[in-house]
Amino acid sequence: MKSDSSQDPAKTFHVKSFGCQMNVYDGERMAEMLGAEGYVAAADGADADLVVLNTCHIREKAAEKVYSDIGRLKRADGSRPTIAVAGCVAQAEGAEIARRAPSVDVVVGPQAYHRLPELIARAARGEKAVDLDMPLESKFGALPKRAGGQRPTAFLTVQEGCDKFCTYCVVPYTRGAEISRPFADLIAEARALVAGGVREITLLGQNVNAWDGEDDRGRGIGLDGLIRELAREDGLERIRYTTSHPNDMTDGLIAAHGEIDKLMPFLHLPVQAGSDRILAAMNRSHSVESYLRIIERVRAVRPDIAISGDFIVGFPGETEEDFEATLAIVRAVNYSQAFSFKYSARPGTPAAAMDEMVDEGVMDDRLQRLQALIGEQQQAFNRASIGRTTEILIERNGRKPGQHIGKSPWLQSVHIESPVAIGDLIAVEIVSAGPNSLGGVAAERQAA
Repeated sequence: MKSDSSQDPAKTFHVKSFGCQMNVYDGERMAEMLGAEGYVAAADGADADLVVLNTCHIREKAAEKVYSDIGRLKRADGSRPTIAVAGCVAQAEGAEIARRAPSVDVVVGPQAYHRLPELIARAARGEKAVDLDMPLESKFGALPKRAGGQRPTAFLTVQEGCDKFCTYCVVPYTRGAEISRPFADLIAEARALVAGGVREITLLGQNVNAWDGEDDRGRGIGLDGLIRELAREDGLERIRYTTSHPNDMTDGLIAAHGEIDKLMPFLHLPVQAGSDRILAAMNRSHSVESYLRIIERVRAVRPDIAISGDFIVGFPGETEEDFEATLAIVRAVNYSQAFSFKYSARPGTPAAAMDEMVDEGVMDDRLQRLQALIGEQQQAFNRASIGRTTEILIERNGRKPGQHIGKSPWLQSVHIESPVAIGDLIAVEIVSAGPNSLGGVAAERQAA
């Protein structure tokens, strides 16, 4: 049964998602759910009747940005939309949100957002509308069936939560324990997306390669088995997955990179630091040597694979020698791209109580040096693409008339000016390279 909010089809909504791809997926599912309730999507939050801020708690600045956005939702005439705060900040700081931002009407955690319409209806009646439960039943069964849209790419969450308990990370506390969605549900959702025009699916999870389940014949399989099954789907041309943990890179998953053409030659595998001492303090449960061995094995089966990673600088107790070890692992791997951040203490995590916090100025210096090295590697990787002919999937229009933007198999953005359509998979010759994108010309029109 629809909530009372479905009685007014003129109601508009806007969902703004912060942070990771899983938040993007959650935001899309909330939008689909609100659409099923009779709401109509608004272009932005300026005039929407309902604004959902789908939050991230990984970084301190991301959390603070939520409060800034709440303040900006007040309009010149003094009115404001109905405001819902969802996601990991809601889960971690429910009481704090109520104290700091009394204008917020609904607070809902990432495992309970399927109850959003009910919470909105409660708020409209003047009731307290807070739901931070982590129910045993899956939220996914309560969400609307998926359908394709205007984009040829889509995210598909296959796994949630984390059992690794890295000392700097809030995910085990905001997303809960690791759970894997059932095989049949994932195949059904993927088929619905493909039927709606999706040609590339990115499988998502906090530790996506920890996914496991039973296939339609009752056999236990891991992520590689799921990928192999998805690769059989006609119309699905590309498969990606993120984010992975080194400890869950199984033999089967490594082999899949050399055996499945639809699995794109890109691996995001965070290491976080290049010092075994710091990795132990982070409770990462892998070593520099074991990480490098995984990279070597993946490159052995797929020599052209692009490697991406995550790094934290300034973790408590990090010395200059530790940081130099991080620079050394970056040089050893030679990343196509990587994300790097200064350590940010999150309340309630073990690292927040550690001694030897690194000076902010030292962290700034180290981050700049790390990002300079990563930037050099990314530019070199992009320049090496010049002269290559490869397929790109057209995802959207560019800023210039007649310009289109797509992704290479190695997740590079490629700009072309050609009479193509969104969703086309075309052969492109790369003719130029910048630090963050490539330029290309259509080499051969392929069947869409």
